Amino acid sequence: MKVYSGLAGIPVVKSSISYIDGQKGILEYRGIPIHELVENSNFLEVSYLLIFGKLPSKKEYKKFVDDIKESLFLDEAIINFLKDIPSDTHPMKVLQSIVPILATFDKNKDVLDEKHHYSAAVNLLGKVPTIIANWKRISEGNPPVYPDKSLSYAENFLFMLTNSLPDKKIADMFDKCLILHAEHTINVSTFTAIVVVSTLADFYSAVSSAVGSLSGRLHGGANERVFYMLNEIEDESKIEDFIREMLNKKERIMGFGHRIYKTYDPRAKIIKQFLNEISKIKGVSNLYKKALKFEEIGLKYLKEKHIYPNIDFFTAVFYNYLGIPPQFYTCIFAMARISGWIAHCKEYLKDNKLFRPTQIYDGGHNIHYVPFEKR
Repeated sequence: MKVYSGLAGIPVVKSSISYIDGQKGILEYRGIPIHELVENSNFLEVSYLLIFGKLPSKKEYKKFVDDIKESLFLDEAIINFLKDIPSDTHPMKVLQSIVPILATFDKNKDVLDEKHHYSAAVNLLGKVPTIIANWKRISEGNPPVYPDKSLSYAENFLFMLTNSLPDKKIADMFDKCLILHAEHTINVSTFTAIVVVSTLADFYSAVSSAVGSLSGRLHGGANERVFYMLNEIEDESKIEDFIREMLNKKERIMGFGHRIYKTYDPRAKIIKQFLNEISKIKGVSNLYKKALKFEEIGLKYLKEKHIYPNIDFFTAVFYNYLGIPPQFYTCIFAMARISGWIAHCKEYLKDNKLFRPTQIYDGGHNIHYVPFEKR
């Protein structure tokens, strides 16, 4: 029997949610090219598309947005719980811990009921941004900022995070960043979510488990590591030596390469455009200059190996422009990916089968127990 380590290349589901062509750099949500959605849509409309399989009517869209805006408000019990958590706890640990508690505020408990799918989607899309923003404020010793229904989804998050009304153009770019992170076929965290939901656990349990999976530095945690990597380099003149040293040691360069894309990540191209736009508004930062130089030199060494910058490389710089601390970068990834996780959970339950892979045993047999005194 052959072992397929990491299940690499093994199809585990049929899905109509998203499509990737890694050779051509194509990403589609429900058949719509990602660049069309970024140009014409917004994160909540795209979330509806992913979860419910179609673009919403005006009536459906308004109800969905209104319900999510209402859901942005947290119960005081959760805010008090946040205040009791040690302030140095990583935000992803906080998020993973609190998501399951949200189930207690959802009256629709049956995971096989469509009502649960809608209410869980609304609760998670609404409350997770507020949890993240509240935790940043509370962990810094500041009071939480409550959401404002007159603001858009992206504006509300940035407002709650910084206690300052964001520039509308910047908030719009941030909203489009969420679209880029919303879905990406069966990656590790999405697989985690559908494995959990296959047991008929609720969507909150599935999303909490996916958050834990995403927190690893080889998955969602990569963008945080990109920030630290770029900051480790003193100035642009040191970049080539840094890259050479990493390659000589055969160490992974964070923000470069992808398991699927063998060309430029289409999401990274879009984020790079946003960086150009935000630098015109806020000025060219040292981090941005280093990132551009790092990309130029990195491609000199890696392009022939079909290794290009991925979305994590540029989001690390973009979120820095927004004043978001690096330890919160992966939380934003999670905030966006909720729609993809729920879409896959919802789809998988239509033909649910409990996951039960097997193993090849390579241990011994007929080994006898040895008492303490004879060991």
